[in-house]
Amino acid sequence: MNEYEIEEIKREIVESRALTIKTNNLVNALAADLKSISKRQQGAERKVVLNSATAYVVTIAVLLIFVKLTWDIRLETVRTENKETRDQLDAVQKDIKIEQEREELQKRASRQASEFYQLIVQSKRQELIAAYPDVVKLELTPTERAVFDGAVERAKNELSLIAYQAGVDHIRMARWHEAQQAFRESLKYKSDAAHSPQANLQLSRALIQLGLHRDAIPILMQLSEASADKEVMDEATLQLAEAELAIQAWNDAKNTLRAFIRRFPNSPHINDARAKLAEVSLYH
Repeated sequence: MNEYEIEEIKREIVESRALTIKTNNLVNALAADLKSISKRQQGAERKVVLNSATAYVVTIAVLLIFVKLTWDIRLETVRTENKETRDQLDAVQKDIKIEQEREELQKRASRQASEFYQLIVQSKRQELIAAYPDVVKLELTPTERAVFDGAVERAKNELSLIAYQAGVDHIRMARWHEAQQAFRESLKYKSDAAHSPQANLQLSRALIQLGLHRDAIPILMQLSEASADKEVMDEATLQLAEAELAIQAWNDAKNTLRAFIRRFPNSPHINDARAKLAEVSLYH
């Protein structure tokens, strides 16, 4: 083997070693690149997993919130429907109660009206008058109310007249206390009846006989000034003057007598009035 061949072999060995070194370097570089790529891949995979987990969690949270909102809305709807149902039920129950009360009132009114009508049929005047304030509050038909009102007015008028006649009988017997009670009862039943002016006049007469002149004077003053019965006015005026004389109200008595003479010149009591005026004017 010559030197050239030896050199050639050395050169090949050197080149082979260099090639080996390069290959190793490439392999190492490739390994490093692979390792770096692997790390980047793992990081990317972790990011993907993390992002996926985050997205999953966010999705679940959104779904839960949506379900919660949906449930709340549904629950509120159910509550509203339940409240409306309860309100409707309460309203129906209230209407039923009102209707029952109305029916009960109608039954009671019908029963009371029937009982009141029986009092009319039986001519129980005092019971009729006593029951009237309660009956008049009932829901009556116009016909029932007119019948009941008329019956009560008749009862009052009849009882008033009966009491008045009893008072007149007591006057005849000089039972003054019983007379004034009877006339008061007559006026209590009916103060505007046709006989009421006479009842007031006879009541004042009984009071004077009992010595109650001051109680009689207001009644006589009203009768003398304005009475539905004109025939009562002159008697009431003269009786008023006598009551004023009895309590020694001289000036009032003189004024009343002068008014009597001026207002009732044709009265059968005119001479008595003039005589009384002359007498009181002479001494007072």
